[in-house]
Amino acid sequence: MKDIYKNPILYYILTPVIVCLWPLLVLAVYLPAAEKNKEDQQAQYKKAEAIMVEILTLDPDRREYADSNNVDIEFNFDKAVAKVAGTSKIPPSKWHLNAGTVQTSGGEKSQSATVSLKQIDIVKFSEFLSTIQLRWANLQCNRVKLTQKPGLPDMWDVDIELKYYY
Repeated sequence: MKDIYKNPILYYILTPVIVCLWPLLVLAVYLPAAEKNKEDQQAQYKKAEAIMVEILTLDPDRREYADSNNVDIEFNFDKAVAKVAGTSKIPPSKWHLNAGTVQTSGGEKSQSATVSLKQIDIVKFSEFLSTIQLRWANLQCNRVKLTQKPGLPDMWDVDIELKYYY
């Protein structure tokens, strides 16, 4: 049996057979698998595209948030709260901001603020909070205090403590 490996005729026959079988294997196995994978990926993209269009139709402001963390603009609580309150349809008369000074602790800069929302329904509050945290990734909500207005089923006074890390 050891002599068969030493015989060059084996290699003269085996090498061309393997070389001829490789394209057949590619045509019979790998190409159909790649084609099926491509079709699956295209079908999955079609489904995702429909969902993306629906999301952009329902919430067109999401495009603004895509590049929000790449902007080199200094964070400002006044502008941030005013912008998000405006997109959440909260009039300026129903919110109040009390921002603290920028503090440095352990080499990290941060700024705290308290936002008070008066006589607001829970949907607008949740939209405000989720939007402001989605827009600025370094903004952290430390505390939320909800106080229901007596006699009104869905009216709340909300106090939010926020902290932004630079």
